[in-house]
Amino acid sequence: MGRGKVELKRIEDKSSRQVSFSKRRNGLMKKAYELAELCDVDVALFVVSERGKLYEFSTGERSGIA
Repeated sequence: MGRGKVELKRIEDKSSRQVSFSKRRNGLMKKAYELAELCDVDVALFVVSERGKLYEFSTGERSGIA
């Protein structure tokens, strides 16, 4: 049995929103890593939080993006 569809709307409670952000950010980074490993591609991911904090993930040997 699969999971139910999540209604896409802003989470009003700040604490719940932060918890959801952290969990989903980590899940997104895991998926980016899996995509890079399975498909042998370079992946770059940038996420900016509500407060402006930058989270980044990249694969490959290049240190910058052209």
